Amino acid sequence: MTPRHPLTPGRAGAASAALALVLASAATGSPVSAAGGEGADVPQGTVAYRSVARFATAGKPRDLLLHPESKKLYVGSDDLPETADVNESGLHVLDPADGKVRSTVGQAPGPTGTLGRRAVRQLLAPLPGDGAVFLYPLRGIGSAKDGDAAAAGAWVPGAAVTHATAGLTPSTVLVAQGPVLSEVDIATAAVKRSVTLEGGDGFAVDAARGTVWFTDIGNRRMYRIDAATFQVAATVELPAGEGFGGFTEVDPETGAVWVGLDSAVVVHDATGKRLGTLRGTGTDMPRAAVFDATTHEAFVVWQDAGDTSQPGSDNDGALTVHRTRDLQEAVKPVVLPGTHVQSGSAAVAVEPGGAAVFVSDPVAARIIRLERSTSPRVTRGPADRSVTAGTEVSLTAEAEGTPRPTVAWQVSTDAGRTWQAVAGATSPTYTFTAALSDSGRRYRAEFANEAGVGRSAAATLTVTIPHTTTGGSGDGGSATTGGTGGTGSTGSAGSAAGGSDGGSGGAGDSGGTSGASGTSGTPGSGGGGSAGATVGGGDHSAPGGGALASTGVSVASLAGSAVVLTAAGWALMRRARQRSTG
Repeated sequence: MTPRHPLTPGRAGAASAALALVLASAATGSPVSAAGGEGADVPQGTVAYRSVARFATAGKPRDLLLHPESKKLYVGSDDLPETADVNESGLHVLDPADGKVRSTVGQAPGPTGTLGRRAVRQLLAPLPGDGAVFLYPLRGIGSAKDGDAAAAGAWVPGAAVTHATAGLTPSTVLVAQGPVLSEVDIATAAVKRSVTLEGGDGFAVDAARGTVWFTDIGNRRMYRIDAATFQVAATVELPAGEGFGGFTEVDPETGAVWVGLDSAVVVHDATGKRLGTLRGTGTDMPRAAVFDATTHEAFVVWQDAGDTSQPGSDNDGALTVHRTRDLQEAVKPVVLPGTHVQSGSAAVAVEPGGAAVFVSDPVAARIIRLERSTSPRVTRGPADRSVTAGTEVSLTAEAEGTPRPTVAWQVSTDAGRTWQAVAGATSPTYTFTAALSDSGRRYRAEFANEAGVGRSAAATLTVTIPHTTTGGSGDGGSATTGGTGGTGSTGSAGSAAGGSDGGSGGAGDSGGTSGASGTSGTPGSGGGGSAGATVGGGDHSAPGGGALASTGVSVASLAGSAVVLTAAGWALMRRARQRSTG
């Protein structure tokens, strides 16, 4: 008998094919593995920001506005003194992806209506569809959009405007002229109403709650002004300090007011209750902040004092990101080299969702574009496999991250102590044919992007020899593969007393090769004939099954008949001899 080759399809081969089908389904999304693994250098899903570009195309930037509808980046700029032959002041419209200038609106009306080159100090609000409302020195309220030859504008009566922001309605803005807060019509700059406070210069509007928060840094207090009456409704004390103010901003989602004071940010809720205090790195001072409603995060720009003789001054600023709901740090601080206050305050703008952040650097006359990245987080890992040699195995792993992570499979032959890259295995699904030598190996996927490296949990591969079954001597094979029936033994001669039984033949399985019948016993000497051997066995009804008769009695009757026929033969032969001799 010849055994089946280990890789010949049979019962085990069918099981291997079924397993291969299951493994193939894993590559198309069947939930056969679970997420796991670890971050190699930072925890999985760690968010970070990195500087990807610097735009030096908009003069000396003073303020930024990313238009919510047109997605264009508006930049309010001063002139650069070192470029005497070119005046870069005005309203610049940039492509936020690469910083290319789409257009520049440099002309705006003066106090008498005469057009002239005007710097833009603050960007107050977006216009519907495209464009921006802005403040220009000394009392100008202007508006323009991409492609305009000149801005429309009007001058606010009274003293120079020290601060301005969006109004309580789309047609108005709020301006501070020292301690005087006024609501002004955008088109005409006419004052609609005003209130005079004890002091102050910066403020922010909470239009959803009908509140204006006006900060008086010198007296370390805030005034909460009711928008309906335009009168002071409450006064909130600020922490004592050196008297340096950075910004006043309101989170539109929660109504919390964030105030930059000296080297800290003090946060109060919508009623004026203190929520907490944030501190930057060293002695850096908070100078700008913006909120993103999608991520529920606040982005704060900190600037160095710019005087390295002061303790803690290193000439570098930073960008910090905080969760607005609990004030916790959401992202590791990003260093902004050379960002200090000696040439003015920085500004910040954020794409919805926080994918990109723009920070102005008035010292270097540039805008820094930072992009959000997230280290790989494994969402699906490979599972342990147990297969037979020659089976095609598919291992699948998946991860999410920004930018989209690359993948490389690794294998360990020493229970995970060391790992080597699998040549060419750079797809989420790694497919190969299992060999016996692969048994015990561990496999994992390593994902990488600019934010970090993450690895899936390891899967162990067990490889076995395919199981086969062959027929044995004297016994039939299995139902799938029939064995060869055994050969019946020759019966021994009967004794004088009555003859012994012949030997039994092997039983052939149904469907297998029939066993040869046993030879009946020879006649016994002196007495009656002996019983012949029971032969065949197994399936008594099918001639191909190897059985000639079902019982010893049947065989005995056939043996008796054989004796009679033999005796008759001897008589005939005796008569023939007598005739021949006669």
